[in-house]
Amino acid sequence: MSFTLHGIAVSSGIAIGHAHLVSHTSLEVVHYTLPKQFIADEMARFDAALEAVHREFTGLRSHRPSLAAAEFDTFLELHQMILADPQLSVAPREMIEREHCNAEWALKVQMEALIAQFDEFEDAYLRERQTDVKQVAERLLKQLTGQPGHQPPPVRHDVETILVAHDLSPADLIQFKPQQYAAFVTDVGGATSHTAIVARSLSTPCVVGLHHARELIREDDLLILDGEQGVLIVNPDKAIVAEYKLRQSVWELERKKLKRLRTARANTLDGTVVELHANIEKPEDIADAKENGATGVGLFRSEFLFLNRDDLPGEEEQFLAYRAAAEGMDGQPVTIRTFDLGADKQLKGAERVASNPALGLRAIRLCLAEPQLFRTQLRALLRATHYGNVKILIPMLSSVSEINQTLQFIEATKRSLDAEGIPYDREVKIGGMIEIPAAALALNAFAKKLDFLSIGTNDLIQYTLAIDRTDEEVAHLYDPLHPAVLHLMAHVIGTANKLGVPISVCGEMAGELPYTRLLLGFGLRQFSMFSAQVPSVKQRVLTTSLPEIAALTQKILRADDPMRIRELLDRLNA
Repeated sequence: MSFTLHGIAVSSGIAIGHAHLVSHTSLEVVHYTLPKQFIADEMARFDAALEAVHREFTGLRSHRPSLAAAEFDTFLELHQMILADPQLSVAPREMIEREHCNAEWALKVQMEALIAQFDEFEDAYLRERQTDVKQVAERLLKQLTGQPGHQPPPVRHDVETILVAHDLSPADLIQFKPQQYAAFVTDVGGATSHTAIVARSLSTPCVVGLHHARELIREDDLLILDGEQGVLIVNPDKAIVAEYKLRQSVWELERKKLKRLRTARANTLDGTVVELHANIEKPEDIADAKENGATGVGLFRSEFLFLNRDDLPGEEEQFLAYRAAAEGMDGQPVTIRTFDLGADKQLKGAERVASNPALGLRAIRLCLAEPQLFRTQLRALLRATHYGNVKILIPMLSSVSEINQTLQFIEATKRSLDAEGIPYDREVKIGGMIEIPAAALALNAFAKKLDFLSIGTNDLIQYTLAIDRTDEEVAHLYDPLHPAVLHLMAHVIGTANKLGVPISVCGEMAGELPYTRLLLGFGLRQFSMFSAQVPSVKQRVLTTSLPEIAALTQKILRADDPMRIRELLDRLNA
């Protein structure tokens, strides 16, 4: 029987292959009581399983795919930290000793208790982290039960294979990658889940959030996965298969063509120059940015130097990282954002519980509240400006007073470097992120104080629409095409251009093809995105005539009906 499932498209591409089912991760666990003389052996069995899983994680980190993104290490390190946490490594052991139960049962009970605690978080992002706890606990459970969960399932070599699972951890994906699955499909997960991020970094088509795919699909069923539309077709007829084979050929041909654009300038048909920059998290990402033809770094997320570690990076460590990025880009611009910590990116050991962390002490607010931490980073940043074309970007500004305080910090830091005779670029450009509606509406005042601006669309949309896009329950309401969002974007870009202040977009909209011409029509001339998105956006720029899209862009701005806006956008991209 043929049927179609709709989920969340998280990694583009079209795959046609036969289903290969992965065992359901919710393992059946029996409960039994042990005689007192066997308790020590049971605890030792639990310890041995812990050690075995730890070795698995360590082995995965040392053999991760060469082209894998930096997130791999981050996610595996997170899972190792969860494994070592006393809530998972000690509590079950104590239960075995106290209640004389088997290790599997103690672990299952503790896992369910932890998940229940995560369910109580109001913040959706934190609530979603229960998935990481569950994945680690289930990996440990498989080790205890002797199931080969840590081994990649066998794959057929005579046909393309699509992996179907209830859930996949980042560690699973790393192990499954060498098996050359054509695509991944899961019942759970969202656009911001770790699985989604890792799938994108592997450039493997993936659709998540299909809810009951694992139950409905049978082993060896023929599947078509459309990673652009989030569609999975089960047992399609010959006509549908033929249609998608054609689409797949076109898609693969397009990818090959895109690779040839690496050295081409991103000019529109009418000759307007457009800069396409990359978003990076570590200096090591520079190679990928250059490989994809990025002409600069539009966003270096410096906060990733601070995460998943027991200590803080000192001035020298930060300086070396920033200098490496500056030198790696060979004089092309490198925009480094001061640390955007807080909310979902907490320093280890300094986690704060806030009822609404996205609106709390984060980004520049945290910088100003922790002057020593901020001053250390500013010294490192200013020192790095001597080694390349470095710009400094301030996140989440909401008022002129915050800008004034920040500039005072920078001037004081410059004076301290002068006193020590340390060189830096005295003309270094200071910019601000526009990601709060208040900043967008007060742009004139911001533009007088700053050298350049960058729109963070993810937060700007979230704050404008009051929608947490990481919350699956309301994620469908997150709409970049909401008239209020479009008017804010057009207002910010238009005002900045009128004032002669350079403006860029570094949020997800910059890398999403449907919005390229719309943003060009608004007047945007600098985009910054995930490196892998640069070639496709460049192609869209190369096939765009600004005079031809001007009228249609204005029509979209005047429209207030969502369906009408989408219809006009389709015409813009036709």
